[in-house]
Amino acid sequence: METILIITAAVLWGCGTGVLVPRLAYRFSLPPEEPWRSACPAGHPLTGIGGGWLGRARCAAGDTYGPSTLAAASGVALVCTVLAVAIGLRPELVVWLMFAPAAVLLAIIDFAVHRLPDVLTLPLAAAVLLLLAVAAALPGSSGSWTSALLGSLILCACYFVLFLLSRGFGFGDVKLALVLGAVLGWYGWAIVLAGTFAGFLFGALYGIGLVLAGQADHTSRIPFGPFLLAGALAGVLLGSRAA
Repeated sequence: METILIITAAVLWGCGTGVLVPRLAYRFSLPPEEPWRSACPAGHPLTGIGGGWLGRARCAAGDTYGPSTLAAASGVALVCTVLAVAIGLRPELVVWLMFAPAAVLLAIIDFAVHRLPDVLTLPLAAAVLLLLAVAAALPGSSGSWTSALLGSLILCACYFVLFLLSRGFGFGDVKLALVLGAVLGWYGWAIVLAGTFAGFLFGALYGIGLVLAGQADHTSRIPFGPFLLAGALAGVLLGSRAA
């Protein structure tokens, strides 16, 4: 019964937060030099239900923009469900459920415009570290806040070196590492390595697939953020089983 309640709560949370993703994704999917969208390409102001924040972005002319609400809500609910099944009733589950919709949002934006906005990544890193500090103080937690903090700083430093050395690595990925290092570091250094390797492996397989399909060559840039986030999810699942 306890497991069913946890999974039900995770699904409801995923669906509830997932309906916020499409409009945010549309507003933030812009090049760095442009302000956040408040209107459609034709200049009509955005409207919508729930104060204009639920579902896809809709303009005054009736056109809709952004990813499908059903797809976004289903994706977030699926991630939350997997996390709930793997982790169970542990304090850190609340942190991962908070992280899930933000991760899906960042993945969508990075796929759309190869960008990970600071307005999302930096507050998310601070929130994850703060909530993990609370989780570490509660009974039943299975990680270490100290290793989460060190993982955040060290992974960010490593990604900064990659940013300096690699043309295909963006500075947004460096800032995202603050979040990923904290999430993976919670379970220890072995999980940091495993989750990071998984992210690069996923990205490499995606790039190889594009090349084989004739949609990219060795000079093409791919969005690394979604695959680094997927690697972090894999690391959390692995770490939860080892804890």
